Amino acid sequence: MKSVVCDTPGTLRMEQRPIPVPEAGEVLVRIRRIGICGTDMHIFRGTQPFLSYPRVMGHELSGQVVSAPDGSALAAGDQVYVMPYLSCGTCIACRKGKTNCCTRIEVLGVHRDGGMCEYLALPERFVFKTEGISLDDAAMIEFLAIGAHAVTRGSVQAGDNVLVVGAGPIGMAVMLFAKLKGARVTVLDARQDRLQFCRDAFGIERTVQTGPQDKDQLAAYSDDEFFDIVFDATGNIKAMERGLEFVAHGGTYVLVSIVRDTLSFSDPEFHKRETSLLGSRNATAADFEEVVAAMKAGLVPTALLNTHRTTLDEFTTVLPLWMEPSAGVIKAIVEL
Repeated sequence: MKSVVCDTPGTLRMEQRPIPVPEAGEVLVRIRRIGICGTDMHIFRGTQPFLSYPRVMGHELSGQVVSAPDGSALAAGDQVYVMPYLSCGTCIACRKGKTNCCTRIEVLGVHRDGGMCEYLALPERFVFKTEGISLDDAAMIEFLAIGAHAVTRGSVQAGDNVLVVGAGPIGMAVMLFAKLKGARVTVLDARQDRLQFCRDAFGIERTVQTGPQDKDQLAAYSDDEFFDIVFDATGNIKAMERGLEFVAHGGTYVLVSIVRDTLSFSDPEFHKRETSLLGSRNATAADFEEVVAAMKAGLVPTALLNTHRTTLDEFTTVLPLWMEPSAGVIKAIVEL
């Protein structure tokens, strides 16, 4: 089968590998769609902190079942999506239901080879029927689930004044699910085209472009009190450190993005707010289900989000082009 391998940062190649033979309890999935996200671009750049090379990328996956174990709820031909966080089920985090931060987690396309290939064998508990949503939409569940999980972590309630810093796909997922909770959402980003997309696709009325006057604008949008909950989805160390400035007294700061670095901020600023500082990692099965329900209800503008697509054969050529801001990529999908 065809597999795309990232040998080293900046190097992609097509490789022929054997079709995997499922072990006991595993489902063989024919991959049909692969969503491309910031993690894949970080891998290509060499800035993903949990990865070693070479690696087959790809963790936003949908496809069709080729074979399933005896007695399985899945059958050949079923359309499915994949939950790419392979958790152990027994560690301290898993026992608490926090499978997203399992101590032995293996994320497809990061800790182990992922789905940038034609076939993948996976334990059955990480493969779910699409339940009537399209293969394209199913390949977008994962990044949206990260946003849904972050909103749950932040305990967003109706009427909360929320700031999302970073208007990439993960930030967009956060703002979507914060709005669905009834929050008032403001977005801060350096790129005007991304802010315009947020206005058009999600109806975000309050957008601020990063610059000398951005804090004054944010103060004006919050009656000089700033924000009950601030989400960082930038992947930028300076932005992550600065975001504390925008948290209201008694507020919460949720770090959704991750960097290969050490964060620091003013302890007096942190303490005087009695800030709740939270990390938000990956998502759980419940978050995936929340996204599927929102898709079925027509609450996710998937047609607008899917701005680019290609084939597996063309992927090695187009990925470097898609990483340029001028390409205008929101969510790209590889179709097999």
